Amino acid sequence: MLELFGTKGCPYTKDLRESLLWDGEEFVEYDVEEDREALRRLIALTGGTTVPVLAEDERVIQIGYLGRGCNVARPSSTEDASL
Repeated sequence: MLELFGTKGCPYTKDLRESLLWDGEEFVEYDVEEDREALRRLIALTGGTTVPVLAEDERVIQIGYLGRGCNVARPSSTEDASL
């Protein structure tokens, strides 16, 4: 199953979501600003905090959309020491 990591405020996440829907792709979407576990997985998969990210079977397929992306702030060490 495809996984889309993004944020509500990122226009490129919106564009990639719309492209996947248009193509009839099935996917699960995670908002990394609201879901700490999804943010942890995003960082583990990519080493960074750029969204959108499209992954399948723990393998990154795409970072960004058409060469563009949004950066998500990493939590401070006091917020979440595991990230």
